[in-house]
Amino acid sequence: MISALGRSLRSYSGRLIEDVIQTDASLNPGNSGGPLVTSDGQVVGVNTATIMGAQGLCFAIGINTAKFVAGRLLQEGRVRRSQIGVEAQTTPLHRRLVRFYDLAQDSGVVVISVEQGSPAQRAGLREGDVIIALDNKPVAGVDDLQRLLTDARVGVSTSLTVVRHTEKLELKVVPEEAKA
Repeated sequence: MISALGRSLRSYSGRLIEDVIQTDASLNPGNSGGPLVTSDGQVVGVNTATIMGAQGLCFAIGINTAKFVAGRLLQEGRVRRSQIGVEAQTTPLHRRLVRFYDLAQDSGVVVISVEQGSPAQRAGLREGDVIIALDNKPVAGVDDLQRLLTDARVGVSTSLTVVRHTEKLELKVVPEEAKA
């Protein structure tokens, strides 16, 4: 029985997995990876995770996501992701700042540290900067930033909008491939 669609699940690495299917299919530790099928045998997902102690809450990756990942693994042997080389966390934005710059969101991503030699350092990003957009797409939190840093951005000059103190800046960053 499918109990919810479009759910989100946090992986062990901290990355958000989106559009997962919540199901009551019996899933125990060690038997994930099997297909989630309809009553007529159509595969709609890959059973992935369960929440222990949550009475039968199990999750499956949707078949389109599974096909995408499988295709990349067969084609390239891995799934590439891009990164800019920051340690960051979601932070609320001051209401005056949101109004002054007419921002679409009331939070952003505060940079806690910048890796030496990283794309962020080369772009001039500093600790304390708050990332509010990537290529003019709002960034309200770390999950938004990770979602936007796709494999298509590896090696491509990208506009990064940040607030430094109270000044809004546009920086150019060239994301690199994230290490496994």
